[in-house]
Amino acid sequence: MCVRYAASDRVDLRSDTVTQPTPGMRRAMAEADVGDDVLGDDPTVIELQNRLASLTGKDAALFVPSGTMSNAIAIRAQTNPGDEIVAERHSHIYVYEGGGYAALSGCSIALVPGTRGIMRPEDVKSAIRKGDGSLGHYPNGSLVCVENTSNRGGGAIYSQETMDSICKIAKDNNCNSHLDGARMFNAVVATGTSPERMTRDFDTVSICLSKGLGSPVGSVLVGSNETIRLAHRWRKMFGGGMRQAGIIAAAGIYALENNVERLIEDHVHAHKLAEAINDMEAFTIDMKSVETNMIYIGTVGNNAERIVEKLSEDGIDVLSIDESNIRVVTHLHITPEDVERTISAFSKLT
Repeated sequence: MCVRYAASDRVDLRSDTVTQPTPGMRRAMAEADVGDDVLGDDPTVIELQNRLASLTGKDAALFVPSGTMSNAIAIRAQTNPGDEIVAERHSHIYVYEGGGYAALSGCSIALVPGTRGIMRPEDVKSAIRKGDGSLGHYPNGSLVCVENTSNRGGGAIYSQETMDSICKIAKDNNCNSHLDGARMFNAVVATGTSPERMTRDFDTVSICLSKGLGSPVGSVLVGSNETIRLAHRWRKMFGGGMRQAGIIAAAGIYALENNVERLIEDHVHAHKLAEAINDMEAFTIDMKSVETNMIYIGTVGNNAERIVEKLSEDGIDVLSIDESNIRVVTHLHITPEDVERTISAFSKLT
């Protein structure tokens, strides 16, 4: 059941990162057994890592402070300076991570066009360049990155067939494959595919706990024993080593136990909002794109910022993506009443 735990009467639809720990999650955090995770003996961190390694069928896992760090470590552990990674042109790794692939790993990036953030396997194949055979002109393409669900694609979901094909192309071209699974569990719940099957062919997977799952902080990188061994070193160098981290790892365990299946409620709320807003003359939504908990809303007249301001005056917080588009994201604190209130606020702007 969706309940607002934040001390505010505003409806915050800016992102699913705005959630606050529920009372049950706070109790789990307060009662967590802790050790020193840098020394490798925090029992709650170990449990969280083991759970996600098991869920995804991977050898090992590493708890890190953020999804951006998890992606950065995955790239650094699987590339060499001067290599090239492959990613969709609007991917989080390219758009929202500060150029970390270049600054921290010394990699260039080959950008692949996508439809709602979804790459075609044949375009991925065309984007992979290899130094060998190029007379030294090309960088060495060594890592293909996939984002599921796609943030800038409006929460779009990759088909399993497409992901399998991309991973095979990567392997056939001597590349590793990385899944940015910041919202992977939204895709798991929406498709009914198990985490292990969804991630089977990827070498590494980054799983965020602080978005739809509702934890206050933290992500987990899963992969082979060797890759996670290397990742430990890069986590330390990137400043991600934490001491009594079991306090926040406990929130992740609570989220896995309580907040995965309920993600479908967020999807239902997103669909209801989208259907109502799309019926209003001032707004347009590609209803096929509303697959999970995100809605990208087109505005008439390139006035997205003004609409954001007007909604804020009515107690509704959303984000403008550019001059003509607004993003709305549902999450565990959004109630059916909040959905109705948001629809009402949008209707006043038509």
